[in-house]
Amino acid sequence: MRTFFPSFAMAIALQLAFVGLADAQLTTSPRGGNKKASVSEEIGITNVTIHYDRPGVKKREGHIWGELIPVGYSELGYGFKKPAPWRAGANENTTIEFTTDVKVEGHDLPAGRYGFFVAYGPDECTLIFSKNSTSWGNFFYNPDEDALRVQVKTVKNTDSVEWLKYEFTDQTPASATVRLQWERVTIPFTIDVDLVKTQLASFRKELRGGKALPGNWQVWNQAAAYCAANNTNLEEGLLWADSSISIIFGGAGNFEAWQTKAAILDSLGRKAEAAAAMKTALPLADHIQGYTYGMTLIAANRPKEAFEIFKMIYDKYPNTLFTNIGMASGYSALGDYKKALPYAQKALPQAKGGNKIEIERNIRDLENGKDMNN
Repeated sequence: MRTFFPSFAMAIALQLAFVGLADAQLTTSPRGGNKKASVSEEIGITNVTIHYDRPGVKKREGHIWGELIPVGYSELGYGFKKPAPWRAGANENTTIEFTTDVKVEGHDLPAGRYGFFVAYGPDECTLIFSKNSTSWGNFFYNPDEDALRVQVKTVKNTDSVEWLKYEFTDQTPASATVRLQWERVTIPFTIDVDLVKTQLASFRKELRGGKALPGNWQVWNQAAAYCAANNTNLEEGLLWADSSISIIFGGAGNFEAWQTKAAILDSLGRKAEAAAAMKTALPLADHIQGYTYGMTLIAANRPKEAFEIFKMIYDKYPNTLFTNIGMASGYSALGDYKKALPYAQKALPQAKGGNKIEIERNIRDLENGKDMNN
């Protein structure tokens, strides 16, 4: 019988084929049963995303912290063979990503994606944000790549958490607390954003892009209105308002655009110019815009000016829900509840749902000699 010996070239081809087959792995559960997970949340306009693997306690209660997760740093005997912190999860290293600059525990951290590590301590932990977010686990941890280290207090839990998890808690418009929880330990850290700074930076970027095309006055007005509402960046906000009402962007025929410009001018102390802008704006107002503006004047304790707006809008759009309730609000603000009552009564059958309930309350107040605006 003839024995077949493959040629060298054929042997190489077979070897490459087997390598290809080895790379074509079937989908299975994660190594060790550790679940892959991610959690993401917006803080202001900043998106924070954490990717991690979730180890389980698996009947090791009391043997996790200080044993499975050593105190401080440990020699792994692999990779860089340097003392390494815990990878803040299982398998691949945990990563955390910020789409804008943030503060972690009051310390600045630029936008970007970071490897996240924890040097555990029973009373205090060191949190490490590494510029290297692509290495596997903590075997290649290098302290020279640290972007930030912060100290946080370790918190003991009453209840045990079986699968490690990250949660966002204590949210405010500009901050949140991230809590790493596993077994009976929580490791919390706060993230803060400069909401106004990041919002303005976003506006500046977007107003140079495709959203700010000719005819799209709304985006310029949106940025300017933000400045007016927050009393910030007023000079640049005025430039955005002027862009909104320019011929190129086309907002000159819109009440909102002129009202925004008037609000910024008023905040800058340029009262005469603000009044002139509102004089241009008011004839452009529809019945809802007129009612809304009139109510802001009542809130500012300017009842006579408010009544003039309500009367002008009523004459332009007689007997609608908002013009009737506007006239009722205007007379009520002036203390003339008798004249206010018929307008509120005319508005009642025009209202639905919550508006109807509110107008019923308004009518009761007027009938009892009370200001319906309070």
